[in-house]
This record gives sequence, C-alpha cells and structure tokens, in this order.
Amino acid sequence: MSNFSREVITLQLGHYSNFVGTHWWNLQDASLSYDPETPPSEIQSDVLFREGQTPGGHVTHTPRLISMDLKGSLRTLRQEGSLYDAGKDTSAATWEGSLMMHKESPAEKNSFLEDLDKLDKGEVLAEDNFYSSPLPQRSAGAVSVETVNSQLARVQKGYRLEGSVKVWSDFLRIHLHPRTVSVIHQYNHDGEAHRLEAFGQGDALLQCSVLEQLEDKLHFFVEECDYLQGFQVFCDLADGFAGLGSKVTEMLQDSYGGRGILTWGMAPVSHPDTTPMKELYHVLNCALGTVNMAAHSSFFCPLTLRGGLGRRPSAPVAFPHLNYDPSLWYHSSSVLALALDALTLPYRLKNNGSPMWQVADSLSVSGRKVVAAYGAVPFPMMHGGTLPDALSACADKLPWKPLSACTELGDGRCFGQWATLKGFEGQRLTSSLPAGTQPATPLHGLHSGEDVLASYIQSFYPTSPLALQLVSTPSALTPPFPQIFSQSLSAQGFLQSQSPPPGSRGPTVSSAPIMTSLQSGPALGSWLSELHRGAVALDIRRVAPSFLSQGPEMGDYKEALEELRLLGLCYRDEMTHSSSEEDDD
Repeated sequence: MSNFSREVITLQLGHYSNFVGTHWWNLQDASLSYDPETPPSEIQSDVLFREGQTPGGHVTHTPRLISMDLKGSLRTLRQEGSLYDAGKDTSAATWEGSLMMHKESPAEKNSFLEDLDKLDKGEVLAEDNFYSSPLPQRSAGAVSVETVNSQLARVQKGYRLEGSVKVWSDFLRIHLHPRTVSVIHQYNHDGEAHRLEAFGQGDALLQCSVLEQLEDKLHFFVEECDYLQGFQVFCDLADGFAGLGSKVTEMLQDSYGGRGILTWGMAPVSHPDTTPMKELYHVLNCALGTVNMAAHSSFFCPLTLRGGLGRRPSAPVAFPHLNYDPSLWYHSSSVLALALDALTLPYRLKNNGSPMWQVADSLSVSGRKVVAAYGAVPFPMMHGGTLPDALSACADKLPWKPLSACTELGDGRCFGQWATLKGFEGQRLTSSLPAGTQPATPLHGLHSGEDVLASYIQSFYPTSPLALQLVSTPSALTPPFPQIFSQSLSAQGFLQSQSPPPGSRGPTVSSAPIMTSLQSGPALGSWLSELHRGAVALDIRRVAPSFLSQGPEMGDYKEALEELRLLGLCYRDEMTHSSSEEDDD
C-alpha cells in the first residue's frame, strides 16, 4: 500500500445503510490484491482501509469505519470482531455463591459464513457445485499468493443467500476493527416495543452514552490519519436514524469544519411489517432528515430504488439487464452499492482524482446542497465493441436510471454534473478509424474516451458544467454478491451478441461496467417541493401526535419544513423563476 493517501472515515448509521455498506465494503475488499505480479490498481485502497497488526503479529487491513445499529441486529457477528481476540477476562469473577446460567443458542451461520470460517482457519474449500475458474498463468519463479479474495474469485460457489440473509452481517466477508461496531441498546432491531421509528428519538440519542462512544471511536480513527480529507456518512433516511444522522453530521461539521462531509441518505424500496402509521413516519423522517443533514453536510444525496419517497410511490426502478427483487434488502442494497462504488471514485483515485471538497463544491453552488444520483447498472456495452458504439445505441435517451427517486426533466437544464464510467477494461473507448474513413456518427470521429463521453452528455446538457472520471478497473463481483444479472451478459458484464440457449445456465458475472452521474439541477427543486408538500399535508397533531413526543418542538418542526420549502426554491433557474412569475400573474 502507498505511503501517502487522503484518508476517508466512513460512518454507517442504520440497518439498511449497513446493508448497502456491507455490499460496498465487500466490493472494496474484493479489489484488494496482495499479488506482486498484479498490475497496480488505479484506486488508492489506503483512502478507506487502515493497516494494523494483531497481538500475534499478523498484518491486517480493516475499514476505517464506524457502524451503528440497534440491539439484536448483529446475529453471528461479535461486536468486537474476531481479529484482536483478547480472550475471556475472568478478573471480575469474585462471586463465590451459587450461580444459575441461562445460555442462548447461537444464531446459525449460512453456507457462506461457514465457508469463510474454513478459509480463516486455512482450510481449502471443496469444489463441489462450484463454478471453478483456472488459476492465472505466472512467470517462472513467481510465488502464488492464495488469499481469501483469490480463493473466492477462483472458486465461484453458487451461493443462494436470498432465503438466509436476515441482517447485514449474514453476508459480511471482511474483518472489522474492534472499534467499528457500536450497538444502540436503548432500541430493538426486532419486535414491536422500543423501536427507533421517529426523527426525535434519533436526535435525542446523542444526549446520552451514545455520544461518548461515538466520540471515542471518531478520535481513534481521526488521530491515526495523516491527511484526513473527510467523512462519508451512509444514513437511513426513513426511520429514527434520520434524527441521529442529523446530529452526527452537525457534530462533524462543528468538530471538523474544514473537512468534506458527503452524506448519502439510504431508503429501501419497502419495509417489513409496515403499517399506514409507519408510512406516515417515513414521510416525516425523510423530510426532516433531508433538510437537516443537507444543512450540516458538504452535500446530501438520497439513494433509493423506490419510485418516490412519498406514501404512494411509483414502481421501483427497473434496469434492463438486472433481475433483482426490489422487496429483498439483500438485492436492492447490492444495486446501490455497485452504483456507489462508481459515485465515490473521484476522491479514491491514485492519480487524477479530486478531493471531497472539490467534488462537493462543484455541485453544491449557491446553497444547493442536495444532489441527485443516476446510474446505468450495468452500463450496456457490447463485448468487443467501442464506447461510441455503446452510446450511439442508446439513441436519444441517456442510459442511466434514477437512484434518488428524482426523474430528470429532460429539458437540458442542469447546474452541474459529475459523471463516472467505471469498468471498461479490455474495451476500446474510441473507434480508431483508418485515415479517410467517414465516421458513422460524430462520436466515432473523436480521439479520446473523455471527449466521447463529454460530447454525448453535452448533447443532452449543452450548457451544464461537467466533470468526468473514466476508470478502466471494474468492480469485482465475488461471492456473496447476488447473481442478479440477465443472461444477456458475459462473465465480464458486457453484452453478448448471442444469449445462451433457453434453459441453459448463463455465465457467472464476475465484474461489471458502471456509469453514474451526480447532478444538481431544477429537477431537485420539484423533488424537494414534493417532499415538502407530502409533509405539510399531514396534520401531525391529529394523525401522528406521538411523532413529536421526543422532539422536535412544534415550532422547530414547522421551521424545519419552512427551510425545506426554501431549499426547494434554491433550485429555480431563470427560466423556472420567470415561468412561475407568469403563473402568479
């Protein structure tokens, strides 16, 4: 690993955010290589990972991460992890009287976690029912470095975890530092009683021991950073964690004001055991969480595959080459994590990257601190084709879909945009036409991938400031990433000229090209206004009086909704403003 990096500390607040975060960290872990013959990666892993050493002297690489969740949410995962096992402390056992012990049976591990335990013990996995890939050829005298990553990548077992994943740790493939996990014991993950459902409950948590624990963990990770560039916060948006996230981002802003704070508000397509009252709470939490976290962050980006954040959303987002189940958190969170792998690239690159503050400043101009995400997951690129071919095949429609429940207006108006194309390894970015050959389209006549992508996007947003990032390294989709891809894709995630015959098994997709876009534009004004209307339409004292039982006060609640309304007005451009004035007349 490199001696210089601009470190990032990640905070995951809430159960769905930990679902997304677990997939995202699994992707980061799968991209790590300890093989001296592997070409250097374009991505700086030290930005996210810290190097440590166990008491036994083994070098470890663990995420620079603080994860917060509720009592009962860990199942088989030990809160302190298993890398730095200090053994049992018997120094406090001074009672000499009789004891009665009540022992609870440990949660059963699924097949993936059982295999991970075997790999940790140095065992070799059996290859029954595996899709085995040959080992790469090595030069004479090269040393084979067999790791958990290489074994999982080489021996692609067909795990089917859809029925066994109950919590995020059921598919966590990395070891965590003992200071990473923080359990909030005041509220339960399951059951009907003591649930963290309202914004005010989460807001009040940082007035107790939770604050002390968080500060202790933050100080530990911050103090070992040499060039801390900032924090990325994954926070549940629809439950009480929205209130906790608002307080956490406020604390980060007060304590580390010069650092970037990029906040991603996560919302699943659906919640288990939901009720009409809980749906009302979700709307209010989303509204209050958005306005408060945006105020305390460098930018705030909602991430969801829902068709909207209101009580009556449209159908979940559909992707042409994915077959995912929107109701399964294990599936929907994997799609968001794959998009997030590209969205977060600019501040994780070794060369030609951009620090967090620069990414945020380019998008959050004039108080517009809410941004929207879009993604082509996967990007439809034909195997053996070119980038101009792929973009031309999209015709007059952009290839990406909304990842923030915010549909593009399609009128060419955008205040700023940051587009990323990741994972085109082995494909050509230009047409390389022989001299004198007439290009099929203007895109085929350009001489760099950056020019091709910029020209294409600017045909839809001709006056919008645009930043681009092209990275050839794909996202490595080793187990337990779910196989949610259509059979039209090759093992590298590119479109095949011919699909497999009906009834035959398609290839296991081990990587995928992704295109994403972060945007600030008038579409967000409509999105924020809709969020505001959904909240103010509710007579909270009549339909949900218990929502404010732990805060905020009614005056503060109304003030927050007014700030949300004003935030939506920030996204009016001259055309929208003049049109609005004509309507008023």
